Amino acid sequence: MKKLILWDIDGTLIVSGRAGIHSLERAFEKLHGRKPDFSQLDVFGRTDKWIAQQVLAHHDLPANPENVHAYLEAYLTVLHEEVRARPGRLLPGILELLETLHHRPDTAQGLLTGNLQRGARIKLEHYKVWHYFAFGAFGDDSPIRNELGPHALRRAKERHAFEFAPERTFVIGDTPHDIECGKIIGAKTIGVATGKYSVPDLLAHQPTAAFTDFADPAAFLRVIDGA
Repeated sequence: MKKLILWDIDGTLIVSGRAGIHSLERAFEKLHGRKPDFSQLDVFGRTDKWIAQQVLAHHDLPANPENVHAYLEAYLTVLHEEVRARPGRLLPGILELLETLHHRPDTAQGLLTGNLQRGARIKLEHYKVWHYFAFGAFGDDSPIRNELGPHALRRAKERHAFEFAPERTFVIGDTPHDIECGKIIGAKTIGVATGKYSVPDLLAHQPTAAFTDFADPAAFLRVIDGA
């Protein structure tokens, strides 16, 4: 039975020096002539489309499809610059894990992320790991994070001509939203405390496992092989 590994991006695979947030701020100011206020908005684990809707509404602007589209297009334009300008890196153990899983015949890996697909590609191409992901579910699919899982399962089946069982699927992320998103589709979930949330924070949401980081790739592999 094959396993399916679905990765979040920000705080899980990479940190980008908050390139995404800076891009959203610059794009809003470019379009609307004023700096946005993000202080009341919890963006961790959310989709880009959801964030755009919330920012517009918070600033008394119509969060209609036209305005959201314009905002996100401006964001993607700026993101190219910000990813290159900000200090960022792949997180510990990630490259070794991606490479190991890539060569395992019993395992497929894709993305399950709130990033727009083009935004995901901008970030992961910069860190030279985009080629590991032939499919995924993205913020383009829905503004609601919990609706992304079925898209990932469908695309995994289309790509591999194999229907991955939910109990052999693992959703990996750094926020409670990632854990919840995985549970919605019946997947196993692995939390990693390389973002905003600590291991105890993540364990409170009852993932299958939680790690401080993936500096010991063998420990991660033991979880997916033993589950």
